[in-house]
Amino acid sequence: MMTVRRHDIDTLRVAAFGLLILYHVGMVYVYDWGFHIKSSHQWEWLQWPMVAVNRWRMDLIFLISGIALGLSRALDQPWRMGWRRSRLLLVPLIFGMLAVVPIQAWVEARVNGAFEAGFGAFLVRYWQMQPWVDGGFAGAEFGITWNHLWYLAYLWAYSLILVPLLVLANLCKFSGVVLKRPAADAAIWPLSLIVVPTFGWFAVIYWLEPVFGDTKALFGDWANHAKFFPIFLFGFVIARRERFWSALIAARYRVLSIALVGFVLYFGLRIIGETMTPETAADLPDWNWRAISDTGHALYAWSALLSILAFGAVWLNKPRSWLPLANRAVYPWYILHQSLIVPLAYVLIGWNLPGPVEALGVLLGTVLGCVLLVHGVILKVPILWPLFGVNSPARTGV
Repeated sequence: MMTVRRHDIDTLRVAAFGLLILYHVGMVYVYDWGFHIKSSHQWEWLQWPMVAVNRWRMDLIFLISGIALGLSRALDQPWRMGWRRSRLLLVPLIFGMLAVVPIQAWVEARVNGAFEAGFGAFLVRYWQMQPWVDGGFAGAEFGITWNHLWYLAYLWAYSLILVPLLVLANLCKFSGVVLKRPAADAAIWPLSLIVVPTFGWFAVIYWLEPVFGDTKALFGDWANHAKFFPIFLFGFVIARRERFWSALIAARYRVLSIALVGFVLYFGLRIIGETMTPETAADLPDWNWRAISDTGHALYAWSALLSILAFGAVWLNKPRSWLPLANRAVYPWYILHQSLIVPLAYVLIGWNLPGPVEALGVLLGTVLGCVLLVHGVILKVPILWPLFGVNSPARTGV
């Protein structure tokens, strides 16, 4: 089975990681949100677009990752897929933790007053991989951190879980067991397409997140696993199902309308909650407002993902001259971007620039740094490709 190229999925993949970079720059400046470094210029208004994107941004990346894998040879060669994914994801993860992420940890430790020496001294201590006492950076208790590279660890784990599932699916196929598909496109709308996934999302944010939190530590991060893995698996399953894509495209305006309903419900309640007085709040009906808000959240997030897929399939499924290069450069940009954002912000914050100028400097500096490092060095030196998850030009369909 040959790899299927979907230009819309490739384009959405590039756009999703581009949005991630913009989001992480915003984290430096959004008011009252924790990050590895914070500017003195922080804006409350920035919370609104950040929340709107935050509700589905990483889910979109896992969904696209599942679709991309489903379009590959994975179904026919599960064990080979597992080995290849380990090489593609673990090597950049380990390299990134040892050589790319430490600059973020050093800056964070300096800002927090936990480490005053230079980066060289920090790196020698960091490479010992021993827990830091009052290390002052995220992950110090483990002695080493992966920061934004947690996605690679999660994607690797989900890919390995998929291996025995694919082996079982192949055994069922070879033994004559056929999994039944919906008798008609109507069967997947609206129950299977909207109601069930929305309830699953609601269950995660309403019941699991308050218990398990959001750790990004892989082990014990059950709320995130309960959301990310099903989305990844969903993407893998639908990748080659033409009837699903036809039904989704046909229903795209209805799905978008549902997303807008969820958006209005969720953000309407957020706005009311932030503007009403305690007296007004006391007069409200004794309803479970959190459950109502989380329902809007789940409805908005899930329907937004489906809308992005549907309109992407309509508008973006065409070849573009820049897309193959951009698709190869996605992982290096992702691996490097936050290790440029944090030290750039650290330097520019010390210059006492106006807020918009400082933020623009961090963004442009990050983009320029990625261009120089990725397109000027990494993509030109094949020996560096495995360290940054770059496939050879002939094997970009992962």
